[in-house]
Amino acid sequence: MIYFDSDYMAGAHPDVMQHLVETNLEQTVGYGCDQYTEHAIQLIREACGTPHAQVSLLVGGTQTNATIIDGILARHEGVLAAESAHINVHEAGAIEATGHKILILPQHEGKVWAEEVENYINEFYRDETFLHMVAPGMLYISFPTEYGTIYTLNELEALSQVCREAQIPLYIDGARLGYGLAADGGDVTLKDIARLADVFYIGGTKMGTLMGEAVVVTNPNLLKNITPLTKQHGALLAKGRLLGVQFEALFTNDLYMQIGRYAVELAMELKEEFIARGYEPVVDSPTNQQFFRLPNVLIDRLRQHASFELWGPQGETHSIVRFVTSWSTTYNDINQLVNLI
Repeated sequence: MIYFDSDYMAGAHPDVMQHLVETNLEQTVGYGCDQYTEHAIQLIREACGTPHAQVSLLVGGTQTNATIIDGILARHEGVLAAESAHINVHEAGAIEATGHKILILPQHEGKVWAEEVENYINEFYRDETFLHMVAPGMLYISFPTEYGTIYTLNELEALSQVCREAQIPLYIDGARLGYGLAADGGDVTLKDIARLADVFYIGGTKMGTLMGEAVVVTNPNLLKNITPLTKQHGALLAKGRLLGVQFEALFTNDLYMQIGRYAVELAMELKEEFIARGYEPVVDSPTNQQFFRLPNVLIDRLRQHASFELWGPQGETHSIVRFVTSWSTTYNDINQLVNLI
């Protein structure tokens, strides 16, 4: 069986695992106060070009989103997000469970448009009864989106400007950030993300670690008490050095971006092979997620040898499926899948 379900199917990248093994028997203090975490934070700040940013390592993506959003919003505020956003569709109401409403925006292949964010905020405050309504307190986007699409630099700059004019933070979910930065034809860098977002996180779980996400806070007015907030939300690891060791490995010798580029390269190969056989992508994703509408007969045949996800309910004759590549995908995996079509 070959696996294209997601980018966390395998354990950890060999370089990450080697560093874990090498440091396994060392004794360190807990909760991220160890030398490995301190060095990882230094490396992340350097990569982001933000020497004074607050960097914290949390255990997973859902815990990170719940912690950050709850920590930023006042009790009467909600978070603006695309209808297709991960926090709205695939986090089991984790944000609502913290007492905050998700304020839905239209999605355009997973993205939100700056003018629609601005219109939502303006219309909200034009309503004379706004004091009785859930106020837009921040904007959530992901890079890349749930559909594998990416924002251009101009689009990100426009969103950032709208948020700063409205005095609400821009938060970027970077669970797959490395794949977005390595996207074919992309023009956004990690330093651009750090410059334009008030808070973002650098995904580890889907980028070669066993677990862990690195939250970067560039706005000094936000999340000043992130450690107790993280603990309240069950996102603080007692053996915090396990996260520090992994992110130290990811940000040594450009491993993080190497992983991103490798997985995107394989995804583009997969896309070209499907297109060559007459199957057009549902969206033009330049990242490691690829979506196709395939005949159910073909899906059933492929599933005898390959594992991948149906994207939404199964259709009567055709269904949308998702194939995801990662550091653990091989060219042989791609060739095997292609030979089954």
